[in-house]
Amino acid sequence: MAQQRSCGALRMVMRNDVNPDKPDRQGRTPLSWTSMSGHEGIVRMLLERNDVNPGKPDKDQRTPLSWASRNGHEGVARMFPERNDVNPNKEDKWCRTPLSRAGESGHEGVVRVLLERNDVDTDKPDKLCLTPLS
Repeated sequence: MAQQRSCGALRMVMRNDVNPDKPDRQGRTPLSWTSMSGHEGIVRMLLERNDVNPGKPDKDQRTPLSWASRNGHEGVARMFPERNDVNPNKEDKWCRTPLSRAGESGHEGVVRVLLERNDVDTDKPDKLCLTPLS
């Protein structure tokens, strides 16, 4: 069943008459959902499209990178730092960054991927004054 959904999503991504960046009621785009679920192939295809904004936040201000980081999808998280149009320090509504989301969930691989960038703020506190290290 999951494979059928994946094939259907793949066909939709390839169509030119479908808006691949249209958000749902929560403000989540197909890229957010596939990043959240760890579907690397579909994430890669969406990132190759010019009509997809890879840094688009949902209603809670979580970006696709934030979702991949929170859920420990290292392969997906690795695709975003390659892009210059993704802010790795984008805060969600709780002032949590992708690094703090990966750290709080214990996803060491994603933390390493994010720390490979020179522009990741490792000391950015959230609303409770907690930093990614804490």
